[in-house]
Order: sequence, then structure tokens, then C-alpha cells
Amino acid sequence: MEKKQLRIGLIGCGFMGRTHTNGYKRVGDFFPALQYRPVLQAACARNEDSVKAFAEQWGYASYETDWRKLVLRDDIDAVDICTPNDTHAEIARAAAAAGKMVLCEKPLARDLQESQGMVDAIAKAGVANTVWYNYRRIPAVTLAKQIIASGKLGKIFHYRAQFLQDWTINANLPQGGTGLWRMDAAVSGSGVLGDLLAHCIDTAMWLNGGISDVNGMTETFVKERMHQVTGKMQEVTIDDACSFMCRFNNGSLGLFESTRYARGHKALYTFEINGADASIRWDLHDLNRLQYFDNSDESIVRGWRSIHVTDGDQPYMNKWWVPGLGIGYEHSFVHQVADFLESLETGKNCSPTFAEAHETQKVCQAVFDSAHSGSWKRTGI
Repeated sequence: MEKKQLRIGLIGCGFMGRTHTNGYKRVGDFFPALQYRPVLQAACARNEDSVKAFAEQWGYASYETDWRKLVLRDDIDAVDICTPNDTHAEIARAAAAAGKMVLCEKPLARDLQESQGMVDAIAKAGVANTVWYNYRRIPAVTLAKQIIASGKLGKIFHYRAQFLQDWTINANLPQGGTGLWRMDAAVSGSGVLGDLLAHCIDTAMWLNGGISDVNGMTETFVKERMHQVTGKMQEVTIDDACSFMCRFNNGSLGLFESTRYARGHKALYTFEINGADASIRWDLHDLNRLQYFDNSDESIVRGWRSIHVTDGDQPYMNKWWVPGLGIGYEHSFVHQVADFLESLETGKNCSPTFAEAHETQKVCQAVFDSAHSGSWKRTGI
């Protein structure tokens, strides 16, 4: 059967542009039953030399230097937004108005007002959409979802998560501009809250349900940095570190921590969930394993067990190698592409949708407001 083409227009050719493109290129090889086939139609970035080189390296048929032209092209079916956060809203609204499917990198926007506008635009246009919270698609994390849904953990009491890095422990590191836009709140919206904790929050609510109340704190350890664009010393307005406590709608308690000042950690993302009958925990550094403790085990052998998530009856793994051989970070993007293509066949939403990612934005906003007020805040979820 001849496959239907999904002509991709990629906007932004940095780190995320590469991961998404790799997903588009590999999905057909490992998910051959899908009816849709991604076609790398056009890549877009402001610098012509860099976008031309990117298009040639990755196999895009053409390139643009103005995203507005790409969005209006008749030969583009889906617009994939891999740009800095300050451009997500404008591009998404324009793409939806043009009748394009929209895929957007996380976080959805810089603040609630922007994300609400994006949700409204998508709803009005009625176009397929998804947000790239890719950690959901790591097989061990998806298995955790299945275990929780089965009831094996019993009543959930605690959820705790960390996302730790150390790349900004340098007072001479500038802020803003190419490569360092995450250090500029005007572009990124926030620091580790939107960049790292948004991942933790999305995963947590997917696994454990909505978050009702939060109490957070933030810290900016270096107060002034030189801005790459202006060349002047300017106040740093992002959060270098953020922690918060929360209550979930199911009555469980949550504890979240993220920082770029944890020396020795490049990308330590972990979560642990404790229930009445069992517990699970996961570590991105050992992403093919899920740790599981079952209190119903016989006492003489009771203890934490390590589940190696590589068997064909475990999530996604029947598409890859033989049991015992692991996969990596990049495969989570292949899985998200596969799920999006399948959603086009079934007519079901590819989660998280813009509306679902807006719920994560609500929690981030509540944490931000709590940190600045010093009080508990409701999320409205």
C-alpha cells in the first residue's frame, strides 16, 4: 500500500531540530506499518548559511530564512517549532491559522497568556497537534505508567523528582544570544523552571494525575552577567535553581527539585513514586531500567528489583533489537513521531496536546507566583 506523505516544515535547526529530524528519518524503518511517511520538505532558520548546511546534511528538500513564508507554503502539511520559547506562540498561531498541523517543543510558551492563545488558536483551527515532552516515550517510563494504571502500587503517597545540571556554574558565562538564550528570561520565560522542571511536571501529571497546590522557591546565584547581544552587564532574571512542594489531586504529596548548580551532574533526571503496596523509581542515566519494590514479595527475598526494559512485550521494544539490547535518548523522539503518525490514522489525539501542555504551564506559573509571594498557590487544575 502506498503511504500518505506528511510534508514537514521544521523551524529551528539547533539541538531540538536535530533530534526531531532524526525521529522523522528513522520512524519508517522501525515502524513500517504506519500509513503516513514523513517527508523532509523544508527547514527554516534566520542564518542562510547555517540553514542551507543543515538542510543539505539532514536531507531537507529546501530551506527558508523567514518562518512566515514556510508556514504559508502549500507543500507543507505540518509545522514543527524548534525555536527559542519567545517565538513559539506567534509561529503556532500563524501555522494553525494556515491550516497546518503543529508540533511544538516544550515548554509550550513563556507564560500562561501565551500558551492560552496557542490553545485557542489550535482549537479554532481544529488541527492535529502535540508538544514534545519526549521522556514519556522512554520505554521504562511508559512501563511505569502501565504499572501505576494496573493498581500494583496501591494508593499513592509520594512523588519526588529531580533534574540536575551544572553547566552555568561560571560567573563569566554570558547570557542571551545564540546558544545561551536559555539564560535570558525575555526569551526563555524562566530558567530551570520551564526548561527542566516542566519535563518533571509533565511526567508527574501523566503518571500520577493533576497537581492542585504548590509552594515553591527559586534562587539566582549570579545576579549579573554580560549579555551577548548588547555586550553590557545586565541583571540576570532567570531562576538558576527551583524547588517546590505540591499536593496532587489524588491526595499524594510531591517534592520537585531542579538546578544548574549541582556540580557533577550534566542531566540527572530521576523520579520515585511510593505507594501502599509497591514503589518504582527511574533514572535517565540508566534509562533502560526501572527499579521496582513489591511489598507482597516473600520477606526473605523482598527488596528492590531492577527491570531491564528490553523485552518485546514491554513498551515500544518490539520495534527495536533483541532482548537485552538497550536503546537511547534519541529513540524517545522516534516514538513520539510514530505516535503522532498513528494518531493521524486513528483520529485520536497525540498526547500531550497543546491543551494538556497548557496544564503543565499552569503548574509552572503557580510555582513562579508562589516563589515570589512566599505562599501556597492553587494551580487551577
